[in-house]
Amino acid sequence: MSARPAFLTAAPTLTAEPLPDLALWVAHGWVRELDRAFAAFIAHQADPANPLLVLAAALASHQLGRGHACLDLGATLADARDALSLPPEPPAAASVGAAATPRSPAALLAGVDLATWQQALHHPRLVGDGSGNTPLVLCGARLYLRRYWQYEQTVREAIKQRLDQVIPLDEPALRQALQVLFPHVPAAQGTDWQKVACALAARHGFAVITGGPGTGKTTTVVKLLAVLQHLAMNASPTARRLRIRMAAPTGKAAARLNESIAGAVQRLPLDGLPDAEALRVAIPTEVTTVHRLLGSRPDTRHFRHDARNPLPVDVLVIDEASMVDLEMMASVVAALPAQARLVLLGDKDQLASVEAGAVLGDLCRRADKGHYTAATRAWVQQVANETVELALNDDQGLPLDQTIVKLRFSHRFDATSGIGRLADAVNAGSMSGLRTVRDVVPPDLAWLNLAADSQALARLALDGACGAFAGQGQGRIDRGEPVAPPVGYRHYLERLRARRPPADADAEAWDAWAREVLVAYGQFQVLCAVRQGAHGMEGLNQRIADLLCVEGLTSAAQGWYEGRPVMVTRNDYALGLMNGDVGITLQVPRRRGADPTATGVILRVAFAAGDGSNGIHWVLPSRLQAVETVYAMTVHKSQGSEFTHAALVLPETPSRVLTRELIYTGITRARHWFTMATSDGGRGVLDLAVERRVKRTGGLLGHGEE
Repeated sequence: MSARPAFLTAAPTLTAEPLPDLALWVAHGWVRELDRAFAAFIAHQADPANPLLVLAAALASHQLGRGHACLDLGATLADARDALSLPPEPPAAASVGAAATPRSPAALLAGVDLATWQQALHHPRLVGDGSGNTPLVLCGARLYLRRYWQYEQTVREAIKQRLDQVIPLDEPALRQALQVLFPHVPAAQGTDWQKVACALAARHGFAVITGGPGTGKTTTVVKLLAVLQHLAMNASPTARRLRIRMAAPTGKAAARLNESIAGAVQRLPLDGLPDAEALRVAIPTEVTTVHRLLGSRPDTRHFRHDARNPLPVDVLVIDEASMVDLEMMASVVAALPAQARLVLLGDKDQLASVEAGAVLGDLCRRADKGHYTAATRAWVQQVANETVELALNDDQGLPLDQTIVKLRFSHRFDATSGIGRLADAVNAGSMSGLRTVRDVVPPDLAWLNLAADSQALARLALDGACGAFAGQGQGRIDRGEPVAPPVGYRHYLERLRARRPPADADAEAWDAWAREVLVAYGQFQVLCAVRQGAHGMEGLNQRIADLLCVEGLTSAAQGWYEGRPVMVTRNDYALGLMNGDVGITLQVPRRRGADPTATGVILRVAFAAGDGSNGIHWVLPSRLQAVETVYAMTVHKSQGSEFTHAALVLPETPSRVLTRELIYTGITRARHWFTMATSDGGRGVLDLAVERRVKRTGGLLGHGEE
């Protein structure tokens, strides 16, 4: 018989609550007040409450704030140290007495086994198996808040329904389209995974195309849309074109895809297909945000499009799908008509969404090893004339495996690319690979020790610390093309001044200037892992703002001033701005307003329109209610972006948020230049981060599908 847990035998000394430690956990910052309130609700409803039930409720709620869809009881018992947001921040003196030390989850669960904890959760009004309407749902050893259990069910059933669909397929027409769109592939590349992805995605109502930076996800999806439209238009002379929509989680990601999609469509090699130009026109080039697609309703979790009012689409493509959380994915699939195809694009190795769930990561958990059945491999050979290597064969492969393709060849980073090699070493958790790249120091990489050089941060922010790169970044050739040296923030601020239109210029000239400034700003970005601390986002933003002001590049370091870059931190539907949109504060003639006769100048913030129009959206600073300066942004916020030169500044001490996925995501934001800035020469904090992986708890794939 199991020993009684410590808190069942210890007399409460602070309050009469079933679990008095919760109040102290809140005071110490270990859990949210929301978590305590939910536990109190469960305790009140149970009456009397089993403390193990109350503890489970608090932890299940707390897991949502940490990105987990549920609480894994078994994992918590195996290592309770990871159950809370530890290590804690120092508690406020007014909040908790000096002698008040809360017990840890490990202490509270001492002597408890899984069967005992599961038994304590048997409360028919509060915990169920999914039927009924209990606030908590227990599935084996996973405890959910009902809403998130329902989200998982919705997503899983939508995917299963599409996997079960039998899609009539004109294989000769498919073969013809693949031959035209993929005329040849260099022998060194081996299997053309882009071609394989198009073939398998055409075969199913659900598909995932994953791959690292430069593997051609955008090119692949454009060719896939050409294949699907060709099949639809080839079905009969009167066949309707497919209604296709493309979306991304943030305004930045949507704008970036907008920039590349139009060019990719124009470059499509369609000669040889009937009605080639009609086919080209039938491929959309507009990308919107997922929120705009679904029709966000202010101040509510609901959308205009849902199961009762589905989206009018035949094919939906979602880019940067790693950023889509479980709740949003459930909203997407609920709004899709049953016959509509869903295609997800993204890098499975990037950070998962800030909110609960890791949908793309869960779906792609087996993608590295393929798990293609012999039948799938034979079909790919027959239709696409591509050989899938035997090492990726699995006669027990799941239906889901047959719809997922990992693009394995990088067109951006070749074997000599330091950025690519560093990203690969970090992603693989290879300490030897990391040491090799660090010791060799390829020409596109730089390492800064901020503790050993007090001026290193200033050089980085101003001019990109060119001196830290081989040859000061001069004369570098990449794939036969010259690469401009790395820059810092001086670049966009000087461009702002040098390219300002004359006062009497028309609106188009001011828009063109704003676009140029935004592009120049995107040449460099400081990234950080945390928000607080000297090397956190808040501290770095103020230090860089002060530095630019002292250098005379800006007129102020606080408030609104020309050149201030800002990021929107909350969706603003009235202004048409989404969380993550970045704008630059610019001084423009006052007549840009409603009164064309007004004189003088005024500050406005210029945002890329984000609707594929290449336009500029001008907003008065006074109308922006949720923005923050963004000389430095967190790696999380940088997802969906790409910068010519990215610099990742790591905190001085280890942190639980520093993980392999975060470092990999930060590195892969860089296109041509990357700087790693640490306070220990990169030998401590970075190594610990690479050894730590993100593990999101959830049951999207069900049991036994790891």
